[in-house]
Amino acid sequence: MHALIEHARTFPAKIADRQEEFGRLARGQQPQALFISCSDSRVIPSLFTGARPGDLFELRTAGNIVPPYRGEAACGVAGSLEFAVQALQVPDIIVCGHSHCGAVQGLMREQNVQTMPLVRRWLARAGHRTRSDEPWQLQGLGEDPTAVTQQHVLTQLDHLRSYPFIARRLSSGRLRLHGWYYTVETGEVLFAMPGTRAFKPL
Repeated sequence: MHALIEHARTFPAKIADRQEEFGRLARGQQPQALFISCSDSRVIPSLFTGARPGDLFELRTAGNIVPPYRGEAACGVAGSLEFAVQALQVPDIIVCGHSHCGAVQGLMREQNVQTMPLVRRWLARAGHRTRSDEPWQLQGLGEDPTAVTQQHVLTQLDHLRSYPFIARRLSSGRLRLHGWYYTVETGEVLFAMPGTRAFKPL
């Protein structure tokens, strides 16, 4: 913690020669994309995208989960989506899963999260079960964590399409959706090829 505090303390001096850049940021934002990723500390979107301040509107959740649209729900994820699409009018949304994801491991083996009821309830919103009173169902996805994570990303993209304000912008060609998979140990990023369920290197 000391290193984090020290960096925060000295940060103003470190950016003293970038006052014009940060001054522009203070006047508003126009991010290139909404980037939805896992809360995992090993996944730093700006690190592997090269994004600078103002480039990405980030939404981080455990397991990069996007719950399906429910108009009556008070949901921080839904509110962030609405703001990014309606107010900021982002042209692209990226859902990025990653290797060694604890949430996906919990989806594959429910006993891993047996002692964490809040985590279990959150994972239940990932879209891998057929009824609310059933365990999540991962049949057909196999035992390969990479394949399961990639299919999980595609499911979250399907959830995004259920939001009316996203569906409208998609149909008008003003919004594009992307599925990514980040490998922690190599830094490689794969993308979901349009029209398929296969992932290839960027």
